[in-house]
Amino acid sequence: MSVRIFSIFTAAILITACGSSEQTEPALPQPAVDNTAHAAELASSSIIIDTHIDVPYRVVDAWEDVSVATDGGDFDYPRAVAGGLNAPFMSIYTPAGLEAEGQSKEVAESLIDLVNRIVSDSPDKFAIALSPADIEAQFAAGLISLPMGMENGSPIEGDIANVQHFFDRGIRYITLAHGLSNHISDSSYDENKQWEGLSEFGVEVVKEMNRVGIMVDISHVSDDAFWDVMKVTSVPAIASHSSARHFTPDWERNIADDMIVRLAENGGAVMINYGSAFLVQRAQEYGPAKREALANYLEMNGIEESEDASAAFDEIYATENGSYPYATLNETLDHFDHIVQLVGVDHVGIGSDYDGVGDSLPIGLKDVSSYPSLVKGFLDRGYSDADIQKILGGNLLRIWRAVEAGAAQ
Repeated sequence: MSVRIFSIFTAAILITACGSSEQTEPALPQPAVDNTAHAAELASSSIIIDTHIDVPYRVVDAWEDVSVATDGGDFDYPRAVAGGLNAPFMSIYTPAGLEAEGQSKEVAESLIDLVNRIVSDSPDKFAIALSPADIEAQFAAGLISLPMGMENGSPIEGDIANVQHFFDRGIRYITLAHGLSNHISDSSYDENKQWEGLSEFGVEVVKEMNRVGIMVDISHVSDDAFWDVMKVTSVPAIASHSSARHFTPDWERNIADDMIVRLAENGGAVMINYGSAFLVQRAQEYGPAKREALANYLEMNGIEESEDASAAFDEIYATENGSYPYATLNETLDHFDHIVQLVGVDHVGIGSDYDGVGDSLPIGLKDVSSYPSLVKGFLDRGYSDADIQKILGGNLLRIWRAVEAGAAQ
């Protein structure tokens, strides 16, 4: 069965059933060989790198000790061990609105301190990783590496010296923008394309990232900014948590096919985001439709917006329109397949956005214990062990080493 037919068949079943967090993956024809045991072994013996997990922002206001099992969230140490996760990039996320308030750097510093606290509190479980060599050594030592990526370039605050400063603090990729255009780059989410790509300062930031050895992350930036990055960077770039726009037409936050091709020519890779709205059009459309309906409901009934009012409306909306239409594991795999078929297996990886996309994760991929399910999906689709290991972590290690080599020159 072709990938396209397979995806349509899966989607049809899900639409009929109405998605919910309690759903299980729809029954599908089984492969001739049961790959469950092989997938578990491969997940446990391979280096798994996930380039985007939002633990720091999750626990900054309501601390949870992620070295032990937690009731909430998508990540903790026991579940990471169960899933074979070795190197989750901790997202140092600064909300876009902080730039206008001049608080971006302060917040970023506090989140970096928090990641260091996680490690210092549990040095037998976690270690800060500053290089591919660190990840490999920590993997051999049985530790979970915590490399860090900065989501939003606003903490640079117009001072090029801050690129080196954040490198010295452990940052190994920077997502140039987030939900609003900033002083570095236009954002895919912002209608205000003030720079029509990168700003002049943004061009210098990319060059300085190349110089010091920080990976350039083009998730969240506008299409024009992406193309500007491709003109400027001398080393491979990444999309740390994006998916294929082929499945969500006209949504700029995902990566279009011509951009994927160019990123591959650059030696980079797209790390697939697990948010259902990134994966399937029906989930992409559900949120905006619901928000519009909520606004109309509040206005028609003279109700002020509040958490209680929104919760009450959620029940009404779900009754009339069905619950949130989660993507499935197989539809997630379709994104990996699409990129592999377009540019090859060397240019795709995992950027789940665990703890960052709320209750929108696909059926079968609800937390960091689920990487063996992803691996089994690859095996069921005929991927070799070697190619799966590239997707799990090898591609990111290659890119990171190329960035290190560029800085060394």
